[in-house]
Amino acid sequence: MPFGRSFRVTQLRSLGSLWPWLLVLLALVGVRLSKGAGFADAYALMTRPFWPGSAQGEWVRSAQQLGDQARLSQLEVDNQRLRHLLQLERGDSAFEGAAVISREPGGWWQQLLIGKGSLNGVGVGDPVLAPGGLLGRVASVTPTTSKVQLLTDGGSRLGVWLPRIRRHGLLTGVGTPRPLLRFLEKDPGARPGDVVVTSPASTLVPANLTVGVIQSVDDRAVPATEAVVQLSAPVQAVDWVQVRKGAR
Repeated sequence: MPFGRSFRVTQLRSLGSLWPWLLVLLALVGVRLSKGAGFADAYALMTRPFWPGSAQGEWVRSAQQLGDQARLSQLEVDNQRLRHLLQLERGDSAFEGAAVISREPGGWWQQLLIGKGSLNGVGVGDPVLAPGGLLGRVASVTPTTSKVQLLTDGGSRLGVWLPRIRRHGLLTGVGTPRPLLRFLEKDPGARPGDVVVTSPASTLVPANLTVGVIQSVDDRAVPATEAVVQLSAPVQAVDWVQVRKGAR
């Protein structure tokens, strides 16, 4: 075999042995340029039989609907609350809406601090109401804040009236979340569920403001019947109040 022909055959054989490596190199360059799209497509094609079916899709849609309903309910609650606060702020001029800005850390049922004071016409003794009924009275004021003594405070005393039995009583704070109602006579006929309002004879607050309902009655108390009252205003959760100005 001539030398030139032998050399060309040798070159062709060398190039033939390099083709697999060239193909590998081209494949790597293709993967690099396509950022792995081909592998992703191949993986998707191979795993398609294991993809979630219609049942899983229904579960996902059901969970999404529940989440949407929960968010909608929360938005409705927030909307109603904001509407109520706006109504308090823009209501009767005799009332002054105020935010609760502080509570007694060791006894939230005793006193709280609100963000309105003498500059807003709030004075000592003014009744303080929350959604549901009477909460307490203003104990002291600064130009921009007021301290409220709650009906549950140990120093609180308030004359009240039970419309069903037409009896007076004295609502006394005892330092717990529920005040004690002391009647003026033995066995007045009170029972759990009776509504308690401010007394028509009271000189401290306006008459017939809702206070709460009787939770339990002790007919054996001495010297007269006593009852535990559940306040209608949510003392533990209220964050906005109304002050009845000039009601002293």
